[in-house]
Amino acid sequence: MTNPVAIVTGSAKGIGLSIAQELSSRGYSLVISDLDAADCARVAATLPSAVGIACDVRDEGQVKALIEHAVDHYGHLDLMVPNAGIGLVAPILETDLSAWRSVTSVNLDGVFLSIRYAAPAIIASGGGAIVTIASVTGTTGSPLVASYGAAKAAVINLTKTAAIEMRDHGLRVNAVVPGFIGTDLVTHTASDFERHLGLSEGGFASVISAKQGRFGTTEDIARAVAFLADPSQSWVTGSTLTLDGGLTAGLI
Repeated sequence: MTNPVAIVTGSAKGIGLSIAQELSSRGYSLVISDLDAADCARVAATLPSAVGIACDVRDEGQVKALIEHAVDHYGHLDLMVPNAGIGLVAPILETDLSAWRSVTSVNLDGVFLSIRYAAPAIIASGGGAIVTIASVTGTTGSPLVASYGAAKAAVINLTKTAAIEMRDHGLRVNAVVPGFIGTDLVTHTASDFERHLGLSEGGFASVISAKQGRFGTTEDIARAVAFLADPSQSWVTGSTLTLDGGLTAGLI
């Protein structure tokens, strides 16, 4: 039997890198995809069965080519993880349309395009899974991250809709919903949160500690993705798996 094949976008660092490493440890052959070809090649070289392919998920032609390249290289596709994302910390009244579209084009359009072109390839390969990466900011009002949260809310809806449409074709579609993870995307914006929310230096970390116990790790998310991707979870589709240390479970 050949190894199952997975594409992980935004996998040169952060959550995407941990997802790729976790899947590799479970026997997957990987397509490492990110903006920079050199970064993709570097990560692919560290895994036993991986190829690096640069892709801007905002570009329909590049996403289509990414899927085709993966199938041409490995012969089939079993799993798609549209992980690529960017953030923006700013009040709505300080967010211009170009900034809004920059965030939503990656975090929503990129997921749509990944599903649109990966789904037929996975179905043609006999079925499999798509695991999207949403966020708790998409499940509740989240000050300062309107564009990011709106995109992630749409990803959750898109995931559920795709799951219903693909169910009878042997394709499961689920979402992982992380809380605040200790990646550069989050930690580098701590000062922005503190400034806008009137917190003292280090105050953002204190809020995270109080609300969710600790920053999540990229490995926390990677293990959840692997769980949802596993063929043994054959009746799990259209679901959201929240990993937030209890952040969204209580009022205080």
